[in-house]
Amino acid sequence: MAQAQAPRGSPAKVPHARPGKPARHDDSVVAKPAADLALRPQAAHKADALAHFVEGIGFEENGEMERALDAYRKVLNVDPGQSELAARVAGLLIQQDDFPQAIDVLKDAIKANPKKAEPYQQLAFIYTRYLKRTDQAIDYANRAIALNPADVEGYQRLVEIELAAGQERNAVEALDRALKVNSSDPNFWTHLGKLYVAILFKSDSQPKPDELKKINEVFKRAAEHADDDPSILKDVADYYAASQQLKEAIPLYLRVLELQPDDANAREKLATGFVLTNQRDKAVEMLEQIIKEHPEKYQPYDLLAQVLDEEARSLQRANRIEEAKAKFAKVAVNYEQSLLINPNHAGTYVRLAELLLGPLRNAEHAVNLLGDARRRFPGAPEIVYYLAIAQREAKQSQQAVATFEEALHEAQLQEDDDFVNAKFYFNYGAAAEQAGLYDKATDLLRKSIALDPDNSADACNYLGYMWADHNMNLDEAEAMIRRALQAEPNNTSYLDSLGWVQFRKGQFDRALDNLLRAAKTAEREDPVVFEHIGDTYLKLNRTREALEAWQKALTLDPKNKSLADKIQTTKKAIGKNLPEPTNPT
Repeated sequence: MAQAQAPRGSPAKVPHARPGKPARHDDSVVAKPAADLALRPQAAHKADALAHFVEGIGFEENGEMERALDAYRKVLNVDPGQSELAARVAGLLIQQDDFPQAIDVLKDAIKANPKKAEPYQQLAFIYTRYLKRTDQAIDYANRAIALNPADVEGYQRLVEIELAAGQERNAVEALDRALKVNSSDPNFWTHLGKLYVAILFKSDSQPKPDELKKINEVFKRAAEHADDDPSILKDVADYYAASQQLKEAIPLYLRVLELQPDDANAREKLATGFVLTNQRDKAVEMLEQIIKEHPEKYQPYDLLAQVLDEEARSLQRANRIEEAKAKFAKVAVNYEQSLLINPNHAGTYVRLAELLLGPLRNAEHAVNLLGDARRRFPGAPEIVYYLAIAQREAKQSQQAVATFEEALHEAQLQEDDDFVNAKFYFNYGAAAEQAGLYDKATDLLRKSIALDPDNSADACNYLGYMWADHNMNLDEAEAMIRRALQAEPNNTSYLDSLGWVQFRKGQFDRALDNLLRAAKTAEREDPVVFEHIGDTYLKLNRTREALEAWQKALTLDPKNKSLADKIQTTKKAIGKNLPEPTNPT
């Protein structure tokens, strides 16, 4: 858990009043009022004070602080008991390092209106922060609390003073006084709870059981008085999640998501909270129990899917591929169930599509899913973008190119071009290449590279390999691939591309070196690399080794008919009766 920061000192907050603008009139045609209608002197002074107040606000908004202060002082000359204005003036004087004047203004306000807490809070701030007179600061802070015990700002001020003096125990005791306040304001309790957390939660230790119980009680009161305020509920849920009390956090986050279904922040906090606290199993158990009790709610399915997804990716990183794939399948089932209950949540379509296009490799399903999403959300260009990627992966290349163009057009119409970036043009370029539109692919990939040159290795490699594969622009192709390798010198795909462009240029020895290096650095054996190795061995008249490499490639990709034909043709050419290729499946 990250170490909580102690609250920072700041001047007391003062509401920024905005009086209504008076209607215009022409004084030249207004007769002098009758004597009995004229303002009495006291009323006239107050009218002048109001005018000066309005004038001061205007000066302050324009950054003319000296003139604002002058106008505000005229108000206080008439009515020095305006505590909030006095605090405001003191704050402006503090900014100018005029502490004596600030203190005078606040003390005058106290004399005129001794029952207002704001001037005492401000004096406490000045005496601790600037004058370093802790005893007087504590005295003023305690007076502010005595006058308004339901104002949590007073306790914060006292806590700041005690912490600055190194008196943590006294700071906690100040908060303990606030526990006795009878307040129905949920903000009072969340603010108080956060102050406790800032003091008692340390990075190197957990709070003691009695301390945790005390803080729990504070946030419990906040939740009891929150009604349906999602911001309060989320604050309370965040506390429980951060303190690893997930059983209490889950129902609150779910309630937040009921009130604000599109609150991605709440959903992410819940899912990542489980992961960061290494309590995935507990989270899964809780969410499955909630689903059992409330199968009609879609949010638990979404959350369970996110927790399982993180678990699947951990398995994937550990190279436990089959276990990861089974877990990803469970993720997909939960997203599917969520969409059955609530088909009007665009984010779930996108998350499920990413899963289908990534680890589950089910592009056809992704195309159908995103086609449905596009009909439901006609004004969402991001859905169209994902549909284009799905069509490309499903080998619907011509349709994918058209859909990419539609996504671009819709993004421009909606002025929603956040996703029209280097990655967009890379994906669009790949679709154009697969559709045989090589000039268009070149233009799109060049645009991707230009938009983000520092992260363009994939685009450089793709463009270079495309040219090499079609035996065109070979010098520039090699330059592009070498640029990619500068970023990732041991990338298997980039090394294969370099070997292949060298093969096209007739540099077979160099090509073989890089292709063998690609095979050696690969995390998983790649049939394309072994086919290229076989092709290169054949050019070097090392036919037996070529057949062995091709056989390896066919074992990895048993549906590759052109490779099987190549093996049979070569066997016949050399007149050898070598064993038939076997299908490991």
